[in-house]
Amino acid sequence: LGEIESGHGLNQEMGLARPAYTRWGSHYKTIQHVILMYRSIRRVLQQIGDDAEYKESSKAQIALYSFESFDFVFLAHLLDTILGYTDDLNCALQKRDQDILNAVSLISLTKTQLELLREDDGWEKFLADVTSFCVKRKIVVPKMDGRYKSVGRSKRYYVKLTNYHRFKVDMFLGVIDRQLKELNDRFDEVNTDLLICMSSFNPKDSFASFDKDNLVKLAKFYPKDFSVTDLRRLTYQLGNFIVDMRGDERFSKVKSIAELSVLLIETNKHVLHSYVYKLLKLVLLLPVATASVERAFSVMNFIKNKLRNSMGDQYLNDCLVTFIEKQFFLCVADEDIISRFQKPSRQINL
Repeated sequence: LGEIESGHGLNQEMGLARPAYTRWGSHYKTIQHVILMYRSIRRVLQQIGDDAEYKESSKAQIALYSFESFDFVFLAHLLDTILGYTDDLNCALQKRDQDILNAVSLISLTKTQLELLREDDGWEKFLADVTSFCVKRKIVVPKMDGRYKSVGRSKRYYVKLTNYHRFKVDMFLGVIDRQLKELNDRFDEVNTDLLICMSSFNPKDSFASFDKDNLVKLAKFYPKDFSVTDLRRLTYQLGNFIVDMRGDERFSKVKSIAELSVLLIETNKHVLHSYVYKLLKLVLLLPVATASVERAFSVMNFIKNKLRNSMGDQYLNDCLVTFIEKQFFLCVADEDIISRFQKPSRQINL
């Protein structure tokens, strides 16, 4: 149809991505492609629906009926807008080596953008874009002051409901409010303070972000690990730590907290700054306890399926480790695995 540039190897990214369980970027990519290829998808559904010999023709006709409705176009654009504003934050939180200050800044920016979208100017602009899309593709645009007619549902679910209330209040404002509530619940004031305090350990540019008060405040989040006496010792030790780090050339090229912890052990300075190193370990554990655990639960859907729903905890744990760390295990030679299992000392319980 001339809507996208064609050629060898150019349209490989224009397929409909399979939605992942925890990767919202895949949903954003799918919505984008549905909007960009709307006419092509519509034509394919029409051709399948007109083919009476094809067994899926009736399903194609039902899908086409919903696909050509204003409701579908409205929701597709709404998801595209919401996921578009949150995509940068989503990508930032997926990174392993994260600049925490930038992540906190993105959280604030995302909330601000959604709040601006919620205002009347945002609604008018959004509705104009959806209407323009429908007019170009000859989709019926309902009058906002008219009675709402649902697609595929009985009228008794929406008695005396106007299109304006349904599309603006129930859909537009409802989705934005849910998103804002989710961001506020996940990144409240305490969590935001925790992330800002963590950024004070960033070793970039000779520990330019170092802040002793923030690090002491961070240690207070762990009362079981730092007693009142430990906090006093940590205060003085942080002063010695920053002078030591900035005066040692070996730490001048360190760019991440993970590299800092490794170099502290290699130089045996983790013993000299024991309280600082304990706090550093807690900082390193926090991202692992959030993103990695979430990915592990997603992997369980692949490992513990219907064919393997009675496996024990140890076997499940072994399968999860090999599946999650498959890039590491691919480096292991087959000969090493065979020799490991062929050792006479290994006992096999039959």
